[in-house]
Amino acid sequence: MNSLPFTFRTKIYFIKTLQNCNDLVFATLTHAKILKSGFLNDTFTTNYLINCYIRLQKTAPAFQLFDEMPEPNVVSYSSLMSGYINVGKPQICLWLFREMQKGTVLPNEFTFATAIKACSILANLKGGKQIHGHVEIFGYQFNLVVCSSLVDMYGKCNEVDLARRVFDSMEGKNVVSWTSMITAYAQSGRGHEALEVFREFNWLVREHANQFILASVINACASLGKLISGKVAHGAVIRCGHHLDDVVASALVDMYAKCGCIVYSDRVFRRVSNPCVIPYTSMIVAAGKHGLGKLSIELFEEMIDRGIRPNNVTFLAVLHACSHSGLVDESLEYLNSMSRKHGMEPDAKHYTCVVDMLGRTGHLDEAYQLAKSIKVNNDEGAVLWGTLLSASRLHGRVEIAVEASKRVIESNQQVASAYVTLSNTYVLAGEWENAHSLRTKMKQNGVCKEPGCSWVEIKDSTYVFYAGDVSFERGSEVLSMLRELERKMKERGYKGRTTGLVFVDVEEEAMEEIVGLHSEKLALAFGLISIPNGVTIRIMKNLRMCRDCHEAFKWISEITERDIVVRDVNRFHHFDKGLCTCRDFW
Repeated sequence: MNSLPFTFRTKIYFIKTLQNCNDLVFATLTHAKILKSGFLNDTFTTNYLINCYIRLQKTAPAFQLFDEMPEPNVVSYSSLMSGYINVGKPQICLWLFREMQKGTVLPNEFTFATAIKACSILANLKGGKQIHGHVEIFGYQFNLVVCSSLVDMYGKCNEVDLARRVFDSMEGKNVVSWTSMITAYAQSGRGHEALEVFREFNWLVREHANQFILASVINACASLGKLISGKVAHGAVIRCGHHLDDVVASALVDMYAKCGCIVYSDRVFRRVSNPCVIPYTSMIVAAGKHGLGKLSIELFEEMIDRGIRPNNVTFLAVLHACSHSGLVDESLEYLNSMSRKHGMEPDAKHYTCVVDMLGRTGHLDEAYQLAKSIKVNNDEGAVLWGTLLSASRLHGRVEIAVEASKRVIESNQQVASAYVTLSNTYVLAGEWENAHSLRTKMKQNGVCKEPGCSWVEIKDSTYVFYAGDVSFERGSEVLSMLRELERKMKERGYKGRTTGLVFVDVEEEAMEEIVGLHSEKLALAFGLISIPNGVTIRIMKNLRMCRDCHEAFKWISEITERDIVVRDVNRFHHFDKGLCTCRDFW
């Protein structure tokens, strides 16, 4: 005969039932039995019931149970807070944390970690710092779970130095801690530091890197355009068995594309047996950046045919691809299909892509009217009107450029870029007086143009070049190479395109000298004297490639019989045999 009291046996039965319950109907029936048996007054049992509802993402009954509990404990609070995180309601999670602070229940490490995660999701730096203060007060400042959450939160709030401070204070770091720190660096654009931390991880930690670390490392390589490091990371992915993971595969697709190897991107993508929307979107973006708009469309349609539902980012990717390939009709069709076929409303980013596409193809008036009709916040407005400003400069529409630049400057975003683009528009139209006046205004307001720089990777070393600066090692050889290339180009009929490319009204000969020392030309000449024949020269540039350099690179690719890939701020250009994949449309 079982000696356990009936009530205790019943309690154990309920707990085991709730632990294994994954069905709402069964959970509701169990709830009714618990209510009938009188166990709802038992905090321990009720916590299991709350957890069951949370697991089923049913926060309403979970909250009702919590609200009716006579004495909720820290598990009750932590479980419900976690539940609201899981259903995308971090604000309620933080409200619960504040409510708990008003009572006598003390938080534990999981409570703090959950509250910090809510701040991370919301990018709530102020709230995160306040919770960090409570962490210190309650003595959890060295707890691995809490500290890893703090590193992640500070990283998401773009306070990477604070994240590093917490990370360095941790005595026994685990894989989660390292992942948080590497991801923080990678997501904030500090790729070099992300790779450095990854090297530390490999040196100090015996465990294999997980898929999240590897994805972040690959993203860092992508942002830096470091192909060799990216290939090393790819090798680690294969060794660790993460090559079929959708997130890692997407990161690899993006990395190879950003390093100018779209063929490798396609290979990685095609090896994913059942890709979801994430790899498809990455591949659509990659193809679009390389000017392969038709391929982006084929991928999009293939995805639809396989029954994979596109999301907002997927549509943004295909619209961007259409924009960079001049596919006007296709772009408008996809924009309209968002609501008509897929039940999604286009937002400001989607409309900005269409404005960009209309502007690039010379439909400036339509682009201007569309831009005026879109409701945007400051950040979105800066991108929208900056896009129209660039198109106005391209087509010499001074009146639209003036209006667009005013809108950008009013947004207090990308101010220097707006001034420079408007000035170049004036120059292109021959309005030198206005260009001079604008330059003077820039100086008075302390607005500085971002210096143009390009870089090239050779044997895992990165060489950076700035416009007009030849003080680097082998600078004299680079100048000699550029002069020789210019001579050969002119023999073949090259005239150069200097109008509108420089800031001041100078003689044509001086213009040629200035344009001839653009950073991408310096990088190319350095690559030609440093990289063996047969190896593609890959150049990264922080600004848009100018038309003169673009024209020159076509000639140089034919003269030198070299493949040249340039990644500028907008897209990729692959020069081969005197042609560019962008077909002079970018």
